[in-house]
Amino acid sequence: MQKGAQDAQPCLLEPIMNMQITVPEGNTGDIISDLNGKRARVLGMTPSGTMTTIDAQAPMAEVQRYAADMRSMTQGRGFFTMSQSHYEEVPAHLAQKVIENANKEREAARA
Repeated sequence: MQKGAQDAQPCLLEPIMNMQITVPEGNTGDIISDLNGKRARVLGMTPSGTMTTIDAQAPMAEVQRYAADMRSMTQGRGFFTMSQSHYEEVPAHLAQKVIENANKEREAARA
Protein backbone atom coordinates (compact mmCIF):
# COMPACT_ATOMS: atom_id res chain seq x y z
CA MET A 1 0.00 0.00 0.00
CA GLN A 2 2.77 2.45 0.96
CA LYS A 3 4.77 1.64 -2.18
CA GLY A 4 1.70 2.14 -4.33
CA ALA A 5 1.02 5.53 -2.74
CA GLN A 6 4.60 6.65 -3.32
CA ASP A 7 4.58 5.42 -6.93
CA ALA A 8 1.40 7.42 -7.57
CA GLN A 9 3.34 10.64 -6.80
CA PRO A 10 0.73 12.22 -4.50
CA CYS A 11 0.51 15.98 -4.07
CA LEU A 12 -1.04 18.31 -1.51
CA LEU A 13 -4.03 20.36 -2.59
CA GLU A 14 -5.36 23.55 -1.03
CA PRO A 15 -8.76 25.21 -1.42
CA ILE A 16 -8.83 28.34 -3.58
CA MET A 17 -11.41 30.97 -2.70
CA ASN A 18 -13.24 33.40 -5.00
CA MET A 19 -13.23 36.84 -3.41
CA GLN A 20 -15.16 39.96 -4.27
CA ILE A 21 -13.74 42.90 -2.33
CA THR A 22 -15.35 46.35 -2.35
CA VAL A 23 -13.24 49.21 -0.99
CA PRO A 24 -12.98 53.00 -1.29
CA GLU A 25 -10.99 54.13 -4.35
CA GLY A 26 -8.14 55.41 -2.20
CA ASN A 27 -7.52 51.99 -0.64
CA THR A 28 -7.44 49.99 -3.89
CA GLY A 29 -3.64 50.00 -4.18
CA ASP A 30 -3.15 48.88 -0.59
CA ILE A 31 -5.64 46.03 -1.02
CA ILE A 32 -4.04 44.82 -4.25
CA SER A 33 -0.57 44.92 -2.68
CA ASP A 34 -1.87 42.94 0.30
CA LEU A 35 -3.51 40.38 -2.00
CA ASN A 36 -0.27 39.92 -3.95
CA GLY A 37 1.49 39.16 -0.67
CA LYS A 38 -1.12 36.49 0.05
CA ARG A 39 -0.46 34.53 -3.18
CA ALA A 40 -3.74 35.86 -4.63
CA ARG A 41 -4.56 36.41 -8.30
CA VAL A 42 -6.38 39.63 -9.08
CA LEU A 43 -8.86 38.82 -11.84
CA GLY A 44 -10.24 42.31 -12.39
CA MET A 45 -11.40 45.60 -10.94
CA THR A 46 -14.67 47.45 -11.42
CA PRO A 47 -14.90 51.11 -10.34
CA SER A 48 -18.33 52.27 -9.20
CA GLY A 49 -18.55 55.84 -7.97
CA THR A 50 -16.19 56.27 -5.02
CA MET A 51 -15.83 52.49 -4.50
CA THR A 52 -13.89 49.83 -6.41
CA THR A 53 -14.77 46.14 -6.54
CA ILE A 54 -11.83 43.77 -6.89
CA ASP A 55 -12.36 40.20 -8.08
CA ALA A 56 -9.61 37.83 -6.95
CA GLN A 57 -8.77 34.24 -6.12
CA ALA A 58 -6.62 33.33 -3.13
CA PRO A 59 -5.65 30.24 -1.13
CA MET A 60 -7.89 29.81 1.91
CA ALA A 61 -4.88 29.46 4.21
CA GLU A 62 -3.82 33.00 3.28
CA VAL A 63 -7.22 34.70 3.72
CA GLN A 64 -8.76 32.98 6.74
CA ARG A 65 -8.34 36.15 8.79
CA TYR A 66 -8.81 38.59 5.94
CA ALA A 67 -11.64 40.53 7.62
CA ALA A 68 -9.29 42.01 10.23
CA ASP A 69 -6.62 42.84 7.64
CA MET A 70 -9.07 44.59 5.34
CA ARG A 71 -10.79 46.44 8.18
CA SER A 72 -7.42 47.79 9.26
CA MET A 73 -6.46 48.93 5.74
CA THR A 74 -9.81 50.58 4.97
CA GLN A 75 -10.67 51.92 8.46
CA GLY A 76 -13.75 49.69 8.39
CA ARG A 77 -15.13 51.09 5.11
CA GLY A 78 -14.55 48.02 2.93
CA PHE A 79 -16.35 44.70 2.74
CA PHE A 80 -15.91 41.39 0.94
CA THR A 81 -17.52 38.08 0.11
CA MET A 82 -15.72 34.79 -0.22
CA SER A 83 -16.74 31.40 -1.61
CA GLN A 84 -14.83 28.26 -2.50
CA SER A 85 -13.85 27.94 -6.13
CA HIS A 86 -11.62 24.90 -6.60
CA TYR A 87 -8.48 23.12 -5.38
CA GLU A 88 -4.92 23.68 -6.60
CA GLU A 89 -1.60 22.05 -5.84
CA VAL A 90 0.32 23.61 -2.95
CA PRO A 91 3.64 25.16 -4.10
CA ALA A 92 6.58 22.81 -3.54
CA HIS A 93 8.36 24.93 -0.89
CA LEU A 94 5.18 25.17 1.21
CA ALA A 95 4.28 21.51 0.70
CA GLN A 96 7.71 20.52 2.03
CA LYS A 97 7.10 22.54 5.23
CA VAL A 98 3.69 20.89 5.74
CA ILE A 99 5.18 17.42 5.24
CA GLU A 100 8.03 18.15 7.69
CA ASN A 101 5.59 19.40 10.34
CA ALA A 102 3.37 16.33 9.89
CA ASN A 103 6.39 14.02 10.26
CA LYS A 104 7.49 15.85 13.45
CA GLU A 105 3.99 15.54 14.92
CA ARG A 106 3.86 11.84 14.07
CA GLU A 107 7.24 11.26 15.74
CA ALA A 108 6.17 13.24 18.83
CA ALA A 109 2.98 11.18 19.11
CA ARG A 110 4.99 7.94 19.00
CA ALA A 111 7.30 9.09 21.79
